[in-house]
Amino acid sequence: MTSDLSPQKRLEIIDALRRGTVPQNGLDAFAVGLEQFNDTIANELDTAAKGGSIFKAVRGEYGSGKTFFSRWIQERGKKQGFATSEIQISEADTPLHKLETIYRRAMERLSISGIAKGAFRNIIDSWFFTLEEDILSAGFDDEPNEEQLEEKTNWLMEQRLAAISGTAPIFAVVLRTYRKATIENDFILADGLISWLTGHPQVAADIKRKAGIKGEVDHFAALNFFQGLLLILKDSGHPGLILVMDEVETLQRVKSDVRDKGLNALRQLIDDLDNGRFPGLYLLITGTPAFYDGPQGVQRLPPLAQRLYTDFSTDACFDNPRAIQIRLKGFDIQSLVQLGIRIRGIYAAMTENKDRLQLMADNAYIESLAKAVTGNLGRRVGIVPRLFLKKLISDVLDRIDQFPDFNPRHDYKLTIVDSELSEIERNALAASHVDEIELDV
Repeated sequence: MTSDLSPQKRLEIIDALRRGTVPQNGLDAFAVGLEQFNDTIANELDTAAKGGSIFKAVRGEYGSGKTFFSRWIQERGKKQGFATSEIQISEADTPLHKLETIYRRAMERLSISGIAKGAFRNIIDSWFFTLEEDILSAGFDDEPNEEQLEEKTNWLMEQRLAAISGTAPIFAVVLRTYRKATIENDFILADGLISWLTGHPQVAADIKRKAGIKGEVDHFAALNFFQGLLLILKDSGHPGLILVMDEVETLQRVKSDVRDKGLNALRQLIDDLDNGRFPGLYLLITGTPAFYDGPQGVQRLPPLAQRLYTDFSTDACFDNPRAIQIRLKGFDIQSLVQLGIRIRGIYAAMTENKDRLQLMADNAYIESLAKAVTGNLGRRVGIVPRLFLKKLISDVLDRIDQFPDFNPRHDYKLTIVDSELSEIERNALAASHVDEIELDV
């Protein structure tokens, strides 16, 4: 799998892990412990691609790999042509109960293969090109002029959007005005209309007047616009959208009325998916066990708790990956070492010092480093991967690669300082090892 990575993807992976973040691409090359989900995810993506809709709730403690898992699914989806978008739920920036904000953030981060974010305009332009091609392929006695082509394309657009025009006619109206603006090279109007369609709240009144629109995209329009986006994606060759709502557990820390509104919005989204309102949508949320099981989370709304309930009383090896809620088991020492070995392989493929890298940071050394980092974070293996990989790359592999005399067994002492840790990592750090921890190998 590592050999399939391009040099650029290898560099992106190593750079992201060096910063302590989850890479955006190439995750298959170092995915560890996700084999049990392979077939189910493939089947669910296939269901969405055929016009179905999927809801998945992922549970796991900090460090169990929720963000990695969600991006792993997104990457798989992109290989099949899906559009993707990932948003972090937060009280200040993206409150769950304000679906107009959810929609805006999703559009800001909308991605397709080759475009990391903000892909909405590219999708729209591609769709209009597809409509024109469909019109031209229908055959005419005489080649239509630009005015006729525009008229027929607008007609076809109205036909394709008929399913949502009854509830959101303004969606087609703005798209028609946008297309006219692009034909006439009115870039200011075109830019403004795209901003309005993506839910941006500050669009000039003159722009809205020219399109015959008032106000902003509200809660109800946002849901209808999601439908419109899914129709356009399907019509332009993308089977659907994978939408990830990360860190939903932040709902537990907001005021009770806001929390209840957010939980009810989530219930409504699940019901809308079940009712077939969003064909082609794969909606995935992530949260901690406390969010799903605790009194300040899902359990506050019994109808939602009923929809998400999954039996986790059996051994984790018997977990059902087809269930609406799945849990990530996190890492043990063996899987952490396996992860480190894979990262070393990706790094080694980038350097001429491959043999020296594998000699100085052999499997035994990687295991000792994994145990050292784990031991000094309260032996909580689940929260270790981020820091372990950052240390492995920045403190060990980079130095082996750059300094011919560097031997990590003799020249490196594992040091963990408070400022480089997250809150959860900081809480786990043993008090007697706050300043520095010697790596004994």
